[in-house]
Amino acid sequence: MELKLLNEQGIVAGKNVAAADTVFGRDYNEALIHQIVVAYAANARSGNRKQKDREEVHHTTKKPWRQKGTGRARAGMSSSPLWRGGGRIFPNSPDENFTHKVNKKMFRAGICSIFSQLAREGRLSVVENLSIEAPKTKLLSQKLQGMGLESVMIITDTLDENLMLASRNLPNVLVVEPRHADPMSLVFYKKIVVTKAALAMIEEMFA
Repeated sequence: MELKLLNEQGIVAGKNVAAADTVFGRDYNEALIHQIVVAYAANARSGNRKQKDREEVHHTTKKPWRQKGTGRARAGMSSSPLWRGGGRIFPNSPDENFTHKVNKKMFRAGICSIFSQLAREGRLSVVENLSIEAPKTKLLSQKLQGMGLESVMIITDTLDENLMLASRNLPNVLVVEPRHADPMSLVFYKKIVVTKAALAMIEEMFA
């Protein structure tokens, strides 16, 4: 598989970069990609939401009014789920487990399938190196605009401090190392830019 090599202006340079078919030449497996994206999102949940049932909610056990003769609906306790301020019938508990288990081989195959589809769609590009002189958001914004990139995930071999600090306040830019490239971000961003050194690391990790 050959990937496009971009220059500083975002224009395709003369030569393409050869990439391993084991990582960037896989078939598109939609079911597997869906499974690992859903599992990643589920594993990110803290799962600490909780409501109170009719026992835990602050209430009195006194009958609000007599059973018959008032014309109102009969009521036995103010903690009834029908009442405002009453307890939930089936409240959520904070110890609920949302984790999804995905086998390592399946996860690797899913990531490779995502990379392969990105390469086929022309959303994956390679650059020699990506750096800026100072940790300024404006500098990075201008650089990305000059390359014609808006929603972009940048994968670098090492996290350059200037690049990381400059990208923090840009809403559609994410800078990560290859080991932190998650399936949800790979699917979400419109363009993925990888440095040559990071490309070699990705091939080593997933080949």
